[in-house]
Amino acid sequence: MNTWKRAVAFGAVGVGAALLLKGKRPAGVAATTVGLAILASEYPETFEAVWEHVPEYVTRGMRIFQTVSEIAQRLAERTARPPVPGSNVA
Repeated sequence: MNTWKRAVAFGAVGVGAALLLKGKRPAGVAATTVGLAILASEYPETFEAVWEHVPEYVTRGMRIFQTVSEIAQRLAERTARPPVPGSNVA
């Protein structure tokens, strides 16, 4: 891949991600799509392999999110409890 194509592709994906984070969804999706289309045109085999594994990636992501949520909930419960009488915890 030419250097300029790589810069355009990764720049578009980066700008798209920034726009998505700022809440400008239509522009973010459009910019990200352009960047991914450029990458897909240069590396079709890689994108095909990734596409085939998307369900696995989604499942793993959901597991990670669930685990992090459970940990956060446990920490919130522990900090919300009143201290046990007689303990040295302030």
